[in-house]
Amino acid sequence: MTVDPIPHLKIAVVGGGPGGLATAIALSKIPNVEVTIYEQASLLREVGAGISIGQNTWNVLELLGVADTLKSGHETWTVLNMNGRSGEELLRREKPLAPSIRAPIRTQRTALQSALLAHVKPGVIQLSKKLTSIVDRGDEGVELNFKDGTNVMADLVVGADGIRSVVRDSAWPSYELKFTGTTIWRTLLPWDAVKDLDPRFEITGWWHTPTTHVYFSPVGEGLWEIACRAWHDPATHSASKVSWGVPVTNEHVESHFTVRPSFSTLLDTDFVREKTDKTKEYLPEIREALARVPTDGWREFAAFAGPELSKLTAWDSKVVLVGDSSHALSGAFGSGAGFAIEDGWVLAQALSYFRNDRRKALHLFDEIRLPYYARMYAHLEEQSTLRAAKLKTLGNPTYDERVANKIISDGGKDMSWIYGNDIGAVWKKKAESLPA
Repeated sequence: MTVDPIPHLKIAVVGGGPGGLATAIALSKIPNVEVTIYEQASLLREVGAGISIGQNTWNVLELLGVADTLKSGHETWTVLNMNGRSGEELLRREKPLAPSIRAPIRTQRTALQSALLAHVKPGVIQLSKKLTSIVDRGDEGVELNFKDGTNVMADLVVGADGIRSVVRDSAWPSYELKFTGTTIWRTLLPWDAVKDLDPRFEITGWWHTPTTHVYFSPVGEGLWEIACRAWHDPATHSASKVSWGVPVTNEHVESHFTVRPSFSTLLDTDFVREKTDKTKEYLPEIREALARVPTDGWREFAAFAGPELSKLTAWDSKVVLVGDSSHALSGAFGSGAGFAIEDGWVLAQALSYFRNDRRKALHLFDEIRLPYYARMYAHLEEQSTLRAAKLKTLGNPTYDERVANKIISDGGKDMSWIYGNDIGAVWKKKAESLPA
C-alpha cells in the first residue's frame, strides 16, 4: 500500500511566552514542519513575578521533555487564606503528599521561561517582530504583517500572543475584551528583607479584605513575591486600564491597602473615624511588608476578560488560538501557563496524527479543548451566582462575613479536572476513539 507523503507545513507562532515556546517545542518534533516564533520584544523576558506549577502543568512538561529542566521553586503543599485585618485563618488547603508525583511549586516566571527556552531549537525565535495584522490569502496561506514593515506567509498561524491577541482580533474582529474591575500590582524582593515580620509569610497565602487581597509566597532562590489586587469600578476606570506590566510608584500601590482619610476630613477626627475606608485596613506587618518593597519595584497589571468562543480555529483551519488568546478568563484559575502549554501539545499531537492535514487536525483540536474551556466558563458563572446569593441571604453582612464570602474556593467541588488534568491520558482516550 502506498502512503501519501507528509506535506510540508510552514507554521508561524505569534508570541514567545510559555504557550508559544511550548507549542514550538511540540511542533518541532513533527516531520516536515517548519516553525518560527515571532516575538514583539527585543529581549525575551517574562513580565510579572511568580507562577504556579501544579500537577496538570507538570504532566504536560513531562510530555514535552522539559520537566527535569525546571529545578527551582517553593513547594506549595500548604496554601492559606487569611483575614487580612484580624489575621484569622479562614481556609487552609493541605494538598496530599505523594512521593510518586512532583511537588506543586510557586516559582519565578523567568524560571519556567528559561526551562522552555532550553528546549527550543536554535533559529526558531525572531525578536522585535511586533505583529500588526494577519490577512487571509486563501490557498496561498496567511500573511503576517509586522510593525517594522516586513511580512511573511505561513500555512498555519498559531495565536499565542496573550489576552490582547492581535491574531484573535484579526480573525475574530467582533471579539470584545472588558476591564473586570481588578487591578494587580506585582513585585519580587529578597525573603531576607521581610522574614522578620511574620512566620506565616513563609507559607503561600492570600490575606483578604472585602474588596482587596495581598498574596505572599516564596518563589525559590531566596526571593519572595507580593501580588496585590484591588477593585476599581469598570464604569469609571475602564478607559485608563490599558496597561500591562507598567511601572508605578510605591506610594500609589500602598494607597490601596492603607486606611487614609481624605484631605477634606482631616480637621474632624470623629468624622474621620466614621468615614475612613475600612476595606483597606490590614495588619501592621502586612503594611510593613509593602513598605519594604524597593523603590520602582512595582508593576501594574489590569485584568481583562472576554466571552467564550464557539471555535478556537478560523479561516478554513489556517488560524488557531492557544493560551489566553483563546479563553480570556483573566487568570481566574491560576494555571494559565499550564492551559497554554496543554493547548500547544494537543495541537502538535493532532497534526502528527493526521500527518499535517490542517483541517482534520484543527477540527480535532476544537473537539478536545473547546469543552474544557466551556466547563471553566460555566464554573466561574456558577461560583459568581452562588456568592451573590449567599451575600443576599446575609442581608447586611459584616466586614468579616464579606471577607469570608470572597475567599477563593472550589465550592465543595472536585477541581481535579483542572489541577490534576492528565493531558496525555486525555489525548490517548480521544485518539483511541478515532476511526482507523
